[in-house]
Amino acid sequence: MKSITQIFSAVTATILTGGAHAEPLAVGASLPVVEQKNQDDQLVKLAEAGAKGYTLVYFYPKADTPGCTKQACSLRDSYTALTEKGVKIYGVSTDKVEAQKAFKEKYKLPFDLLADSDSKVVDAFGVPKNMGFSKRQAFLFKDGKLVWADQNASTEKQAEDVLKFLAGS
Repeated sequence: MKSITQIFSAVTATILTGGAHAEPLAVGASLPVVEQKNQDDQLVKLAEAGAKGYTLVYFYPKADTPGCTKQACSLRDSYTALTEKGVKIYGVSTDKVEAQKAFKEKYKLPFDLLADSDSKVVDAFGVPKNMGFSKRQAFLFKDGKLVWADQNASTEKQAEDVLKFLAGS
């Protein structure tokens, strides 16, 4: 028989994660076949977009909040170095299109931000959620296959971590 503490913990975890708990993608996994609208209300098909070269899909809890801004600006500030290595970047949060557009414009982010308000992308990648917000994580694919995953993505050093991986591969 389960203790009341075990039951309470399970119920609390279910409430905080919205009941969803998919397994995170493992190295070697294919880029999920999922699509979502970007900040300009245009549909982005991730598997097609990431079929060739490197594709970084990074997740953040909420647009225009301190940690998420640092993470996005880290990638913005290293955008030239990343694109010279052939990396395409997609940021994903559960924000709506309008919030993603405002975030991109405010910080002059040179990459697409996907408005995953229905969590299709978050769930396809197995990213945990807390009270509807995705956990900060990052996934790097090469030719559609996962080559690097950061389950506890950095805020200020997101770009540095990706570049460090690319330098060693």
